[in-house]
Amino acid sequence: MKNKPILVTQPFLPPLEEFQEYLKEIWDSKWLTNNGKFHQELEKALCEYLGVKYISLFSNGTLALITALQELKITGEVITTPFSFVATTHALWWNNIKPVFVDIESKTMNLDPEKIEAAITPKTTAIMPVHVYGNPCNIDAIQKIAKTYGLKVIYDAAHAFGVKKNNISILNYGDLSILSFHATKVFHTFEGGAIVCHDELTKNRIDNLKNFGFENGEVVSPGINAKMNELQAAMGLLQLKYIDTAILKRKEIAETYIRELKNINGISVIDDIADVRHSYSYFPILIDKEEFGKTRDEVFNELAAHQIHGRKYFYPLISQFPTYKGLDSARPGLMPIAEKIAEEVLCLPIFPDIGFEIIQKICKIIKENKQ
Repeated sequence: MKNKPILVTQPFLPPLEEFQEYLKEIWDSKWLTNNGKFHQELEKALCEYLGVKYISLFSNGTLALITALQELKITGEVITTPFSFVATTHALWWNNIKPVFVDIESKTMNLDPEKIEAAITPKTTAIMPVHVYGNPCNIDAIQKIAKTYGLKVIYDAAHAFGVKKNNISILNYGDLSILSFHATKVFHTFEGGAIVCHDELTKNRIDNLKNFGFENGEVVSPGINAKMNELQAAMGLLQLKYIDTAILKRKEIAETYIRELKNINGISVIDDIADVRHSYSYFPILIDKEEFGKTRDEVFNELAAHQIHGRKYFYPLISQFPTYKGLDSARPGLMPIAEKIAEEVLCLPIFPDIGFEIIQKICKIIKENKQ
């Protein structure tokens, strides 16, 4: 019998019978969407768990990004990272905003604050950094730049569910933070997302925008339909029951990878950052061909031959996609760190149900490939 493939991630699913209890209540109420009971309960529960004041649930993270830009009335140019999932930049493009790419830090793989100021023009209205793999950006440096130049800051925090710095949620920084609750994420609602904001007035406007612009039965703004339904919200409530256990298991897996791979020449891992509570969304390694003796792609293919499927995440860079490579800021050579990392990065499988014998097997294959 052929072995089942090991994918880079796998969604955690609670016991089916527990979800069925929520389904029964939804069937009885016949309230499937439009700010139902479970939707309201999940918003309240997430605010408490995450340590944030206000949250607005969305049907997916991309629509949350698009709506966040609408809420802050962002126009012109926005400085962002090329090292992210393409939805980050798509959200700008759908709002007729020009993305301006700058290079990233080699250690965290986040937007490099030292490169931001040189990219600011009279048309710049905002900065959209990404907490890559859930590693917090240099929030203090970014905020200082934003304050100096009068810019908004919108954090793409798709990977950062539950992440805290100095015991404060990183979702509390910037003007808005956007979460993804896609099935591949640490916390999921099948599909889903959210915007975190800091005051009730902003939340009310966001809630109007995601519901066609309705407020008290009248259309007060040109909104969109981006509401989370009751089935998604029910899954979210169940996920919260198990999330701490899931994150702890991810932590143990990450620590095993680090212990096994850290001292191999040509392999770089990201250590935990001091004073940060991580959620271990992904486990990336960097493979230096000169020191390791093989390329990232060769290691990727060798793992795939054993039915273990890592992910070249993020490769190619967003700036290298045909849609965006014509931008001035996307020219080859302008972002050497991002370009190098994109050629070397490989995310290894990490999810709560993966067996530690599989982790050991993955590490063994990587070690045996070193030349």
